[in-house]
Amino acid sequence: MHEEITLTREVEAIQIPSGDLVSLPVGTKVMITQALGGTYTVATPHGLARIKAENADALGIDLEAEKNKRSAANEALASGDLEGAIWEQLKLVYDPEIPVNIVDLGLVYDCRVQKDEGEVNVEVKMTLTAPGCGMGPTIAADAQSKILMLDGISNARVDIVWDPVWNQDMISEEGRMKLGMV
Repeated sequence: MHEEITLTREVEAIQIPSGDLVSLPVGTKVMITQALGGTYTVATPHGLARIKAENADALGIDLEAEKNKRSAANEALASGDLEGAIWEQLKLVYDPEIPVNIVDLGLVYDCRVQKDEGEVNVEVKMTLTAPGCGMGPTIAADAQSKILMLDGISNARVDIVWDPVWNQDMISEEGRMKLGMV
């Protein structure tokens, strides 16, 4: 990390903090500033951008090696703990500007699993650290995508809510340690 990388192909990215879709041309020099939860925050000549895991090859990253790792979510699923697996998946979602997952940041307020006629539906309520965050829809979509990766999940909905208002007291002990707040 923190070494200059030249993109090997054109790649779609999301500009931070606006959330706008941008195209980074082949040959663009970037520096990975954060690689968490399967997404990559890169510094470009035009500011920060977020690259999805499906485009990691443009950064020279081998995703097959990453996929072969056994995750905590898979372990929870294997033991029959679907809700635990969902929470583990949510721990793979990061705000691209903060090196702490959305669970430890205290952004996830509720997670409900409903089984209905053979379907498993998940509803998550989460918030953001600031109401004006342009990355909100991207973070919510990332959470939904991570949930839908689990075997047996039929539908997932992630709603952004503003009540209660988030504050730093909601950050977990682990999150506080990562942020140097303890």
